[in-house]
Amino acid sequence: MKTWFITGTDTGAGKTVLAALLAGQLHRQGVRVAALKPVCSGGRADAEALFEALEGSLPLDTINPWFFRAAIAPLLAARREKRAVTKKDLLAHIRRAGKGAAVTLVEGAGGLLSPLGVQVDSRDLIVALRARPIIVAPNKLGVVNSLLLTLAALPPRARAEARMVFMAPEKPDPATGSNAALLAEFFPAGRIFTLPWLGRRVSLPEAGRRAGVKKVLQDIAS
Repeated sequence: MKTWFITGTDTGAGKTVLAALLAGQLHRQGVRVAALKPVCSGGRADAEALFEALEGSLPLDTINPWFFRAAIAPLLAARREKRAVTKKDLLAHIRRAGKGAAVTLVEGAGGLLSPLGVQVDSRDLIVALRARPIIVAPNKLGVVNSLLLTLAALPPRARAEARMVFMAPEKPDPATGSNAALLAEFFPAGRIFTLPWLGRRVSLPEAGRRAGVKKVLQDIAS
């Protein structure tokens, strides 16, 4: 069983877009995939995107067992509701949900060190699951610094397996065209990928069928 963990340089980096695209492609290929967003706060749209990508083959409450109303860090949102999520809880659910799957795809919340629960963040889960990190970043000015900081925070084994994915913006800035080449001076170019701009209101299942997008997803998954 393969375990991939999608994290990002920050909130809104594009983690859910990539997670849904990857999950949808694997599902259409007949791969048994468990795509999970264990913790959501402020809305359940991320988990619903994964549910749609899997065409309902995994229950929403399995994809997302912990949901909190406040649109703040999950740790704080849970406290407001007098609830708590622990590392033990998260690992037990991920392993149970992924039992029998060829690929378990886990999407974190926020960036790598954003608190998901009581003394647990995405890095803790990556280490415990021995997962391959996939780090998503908006392709804009300043992102190389954010990516290098994220890589530096990973332990050596996880860093050696990591993949970097730039998400193209609607309007490129002066750094957009050079970020991948600059990052390749510090990190293997063969593990750096760029997804094109998909559109403002595009259907993710539809976008995932585009030839260019499919090729990038296949490369990320290889």
